[in-house]
Amino acid sequence: MKLNSRFFITLLLFSVFISSCKKTVRKDTVEANYVAEHYTKVEVDIEMRDGVKLHTTIYSPKDTSKEYPIVMQRTPYSSRPYGEGQFKEQIGPNIHMMQEGYHVVYQDVRGRWLSEGHYENMRAYKPNKTSNQDIDESSDTYDTIEWLVNNVENNNGRVGVWGISYPGFYATYATVDAHPALKAASPQACIGDFFFDDFHHNGAYLLSYFKVTSLFGTPRPNNDSPIDTAWYDFPDVGTEDQYQFFLDAGPLENLNSFFEYETADTPKIRPEGVTDDFFWNELKEHPNYDELWQSRGLIQHLKNVKSHVATMIVGGWFDAEDLYGPLETYKNIEEHNEGNYNSMVFGPWDHGGWARRNGRTSVGNYYFGDSISEFYQKNIETKFFNHFLKEEGDGNTGLPEAYVFDSGNREWKTFDEWPPKERVKKTFFLSENQQLTEESESLTGIEFISDVKKPVPYSEDVKTVFTPRKYMTDDQRFAARRSDVLIFETDVLEEDLTLAGDIMANLKVATTGTAADWVVKIIDVHPSNAETNEEMQDHLKLSNYHLMVRSEVMRGRFRNSFSEPEPFTPNKKTEVSFKLQDVFHTVKKGHKLQIQVQSTWFPLIDLNPQTYVENIFKAKEEDFRTQTHTVFTDSSIEFSVLQ
Repeated sequence: MKLNSRFFITLLLFSVFISSCKKTVRKDTVEANYVAEHYTKVEVDIEMRDGVKLHTTIYSPKDTSKEYPIVMQRTPYSSRPYGEGQFKEQIGPNIHMMQEGYHVVYQDVRGRWLSEGHYENMRAYKPNKTSNQDIDESSDTYDTIEWLVNNVENNNGRVGVWGISYPGFYATYATVDAHPALKAASPQACIGDFFFDDFHHNGAYLLSYFKVTSLFGTPRPNNDSPIDTAWYDFPDVGTEDQYQFFLDAGPLENLNSFFEYETADTPKIRPEGVTDDFFWNELKEHPNYDELWQSRGLIQHLKNVKSHVATMIVGGWFDAEDLYGPLETYKNIEEHNEGNYNSMVFGPWDHGGWARRNGRTSVGNYYFGDSISEFYQKNIETKFFNHFLKEEGDGNTGLPEAYVFDSGNREWKTFDEWPPKERVKKTFFLSENQQLTEESESLTGIEFISDVKKPVPYSEDVKTVFTPRKYMTDDQRFAARRSDVLIFETDVLEEDLTLAGDIMANLKVATTGTAADWVVKIIDVHPSNAETNEEMQDHLKLSNYHLMVRSEVMRGRFRNSFSEPEPFTPNKKTEVSFKLQDVFHTVKKGHKLQIQVQSTWFPLIDLNPQTYVENIFKAKEEDFRTQTHTVFTDSSIEFSVLQ
């Protein structure tokens, strides 16, 4: 494939993957050429302590009569457009800050695009640096800020960082060993650990990320020299039917050919000696939570976030890509850094939805309200950055610790802490006759057959896309009608039930095989008279809509340890417990709370062979076998609820 074609595909994928970084500007509010008319742009290469230069673009207000703070985003996705006279249509976290005036900085991280150096995916943090050669993303951020405050004219000496998704990871990184001038950081949908975010969920590999593996794992050509066009290819699977493609492909090892660069038929430009995608190799050679993944996780390094950095963590309750990261980032900063200004904002958004300015806020079929993102940008995000970068910065922002959206009542709520101190624990048992009860009844085993030739799809609308976002609110009636999905639900609720915080699944299970995955979904079953909204697909109605509120998978081999997997003993009752990420959702009076339990979720996650092998990435066709699974009625789901 030629570079210009590859570049075109890159732009198409980025429009989905980092839509948060390509925000839509409403022309009735800000003219398209606003940035060019009100800002000057310069591009510089800032030298790091080890001599590597990072390409940096600086937008500064043309009005030089006063000083402005600096807000910065570091990104692996390119700080383009490059070149004199080329401007972004919108800069900064939102248009309000852009109009008020900030120095806005974008930087290509080390080893990407026009920056020098070698790229490392989720570069490991080095806590004890002894020389200028000991670098990480924290030191690169520090050195960049040092240069900016000393070289950008009319800056007030205060710096903020923000970023969504992978740039959110770099924003979090900036708070560790932070430069004294860094006063505010807003990691948004921030990656925290690739074994629990994005590419894995509790050790299960997300096939939905298959298409973008090369984005993170393809070395730059010509000995890693800077390049301003895309140097990687995305796999062409040749079909729009993602389910059938992966089913026909079979074992994961059959996908290796998509990441082999040097072949007789398709020679490609790669560094000498490089024949395949190094990130794909890392995935398949490191199936467990070993030193490779542990060293790259950032969550465990948030014990010493500098106290002079105020943090505001932002996420979406229906983010299909990064939900673990922002929740764990907030919780770990909160737990280990007493006295820091640390807050969180979670709304009814998919990945980066808060950065868009569409009037109606919806995820897939489900509508949540009007101007929700605009409210956040104007009244929360701008207020946070203005306070710490332009005003007193004393912590008295007027904002709450937790600004959270109740996705069932469709309204914002505020709390002094998260989860709310007012919460209590409430346990429901998976009982016979599809009942979800508050008391454990007679002990029974409920069986279902998990057929590896007919796995349960994650949606009735499976297409070849990167990380299907709409599935997070998809109607689950199609799954409820399958024999390999177990259903447990309450009677029609006589009063509202508000779920507020994390959810624990405590399953008691058995299998005729030696391996299995376990998927738990939390469902809000709407009444028959629910009013349909305009976002709904034509063949659906909100009447009896089975709204998926939260879902998660646990790869059974990791039930006791993510580092040391183990098989099941056939037909032996075994405990499998795992956490589902937080929710804030009111199941309203007249609705029903439902739990769905299944063992396949395809092709969102890869297919478990259901026969234990040391490495599923190397499983053979004969390892994949249909098995019978059992869920016992002393299994339970524990919720945090508001009284």
